[in-house]
Order: sequence, then C-alpha cells, then structure tokens
Amino acid sequence: MSRIAVLITDMFEDVEYTRPAAAFREAGHELVHVGLSAGETVHGKKEQTPVTIDRAASDVTPEDFDALFIPGGYSPDKLRAHDEPVEFVRRFVESGRPVFAICHAPQLLINAQVLRGRKITGWKSVAQDIRNAGAEYIDREVVIDGNLVSSRQPEDIPAFVGASLDMLARTGGGKARPAAPQSR
Repeated sequence: MSRIAVLITDMFEDVEYTRPAAAFREAGHELVHVGLSAGETVHGKKEQTPVTIDRAASDVTPEDFDALFIPGGYSPDKLRAHDEPVEFVRRFVESGRPVFAICHAPQLLINAQVLRGRKITGWKSVAQDIRNAGAEYIDREVVIDGNLVSSRQPEDIPAFVGASLDMLARTGGGKARPAAPQSR
C-alpha cells in the first residue's frame, strides 16, 4: 500500500491526527512521521497524544512517499517558521503526489506559496489568509483540487478520510493523475 508522510510537531489537534491516522493504517497504509528532529516526541494540544518523529524534514524528499498528510492545530503554524518543512511541502505539492490538509494545515501551504489559483478549505480563521495567497476559499466539509484534499475541522473528518482514501486508491498511492479541479 501507500507510504504517507505525516508532517507534524507539538500542539497538533489530537483528533485531526488520530482519527485519519487510524483510518489510513486500517486501510493498510504506512505512516512515517516527519518533523523538525528525528527521534523527538511531540504531543497533541488537548489530549497530549504522543507521536515520535521518524524522520527530519531536512532528510526527506517527496519521492520517499506516496502522499502527505498535514494535521491541524498549532502544528502547521509552528512548522511554517522553519525552512525545511516549508520547502518539503512546496516540493510535495509540485510533485503532483496527493496532499491531505485539514483545519490549519493551509498555513504551511500558504508559506510554501503553492495555493495561487487553487481551491481549498480550512479553518475559518485562515480563510482570508488563503484568499490573500491567491486561492479560492470554499466553505465545505471537503474540497478536492487536483492532488489536494482539504477539510475545515474535526466534524469534517469522515468526509476528509473518505476523500483521502479515494484519492490514494485512484492514484495507486503515487503521483496523482491529472484531474479537473472539483469541490464537494
């Protein structure tokens, strides 16, 4: 099955990581936790869910993975302050491989400067930032635009997981086939 990079650091939204991660694993996909330092343990903001970082963002390339998953919470904001995760995200989106972004994850996409002309959703407090980055913000539970699957909040997780798993099945876990932008 697919090898999914999970880009994560401290203060992630626990449920936006745990529920999709469990669904991806249950479907047979492998998760590799990518962060600032390999071996570091990071924690969720509410439930303090521990996650051990397998690989540093500075030591990975998009070619190492079939898809990228970015949980929300404060993690994306903390990660975007560092060049390596931002560059990894930029190259990943440009590779055409699937990218799954929920809640505040668009903050990393904004800093990676990969949203111009795209359609995306996210947490309502980043809607104007998304527009300022040149994207069209769509207030729906899931938005699919080419290789990008996005959702707004924890209540959207079932739709987010379903769309992400569908994309993995459609792409065979590798580079996404060209698809017309769409939204659901």
